[in-house]
Amino acid sequence: MNTFTSTISINKPLTEVYDFLADFNNHRQLMPDNIQEWTSTRDEARFSIQNMAKLALKIEERVPGQLIRIIPAEKPPFNLELKWSLSFNNDHTDILFTIGAELSMMMKMLASGPLQKLADHETQSLFNILN
Repeated sequence: MNTFTSTISINKPLTEVYDFLADFNNHRQLMPDNIQEWTSTRDEARFSIQNMAKLALKIEERVPGQLIRIIPAEKPPFNLELKWSLSFNNDHTDILFTIGAELSMMMKMLASGPLQKLADHETQSLFNILN
């Protein structure tokens, strides 16, 4: 499994950050501009990546104040897992966003850059929204 991570700290209470991330309706605000046809509920989201693929994701696990784990709701082009890990330190919430993807060598060459950019974009967007 190939792993792409991004970390940030936000000067907000853990519960506020967790509540935002626990609702998939809020995740549209975290996505880059090349995401289209977004539809979501609290638990699932469907969208297309411009000129690439359509994805359906669901929140598989919620551990209040600690973790949100997201997996494909339908068969994706490659196995994928997204994970938001949270912890509270003094007056801020530390966030680790991880994208895990099973990529062949060819897919790794093509997708590694965009997946790392996605991880960084989502955490920076979260920072901009909540900070």
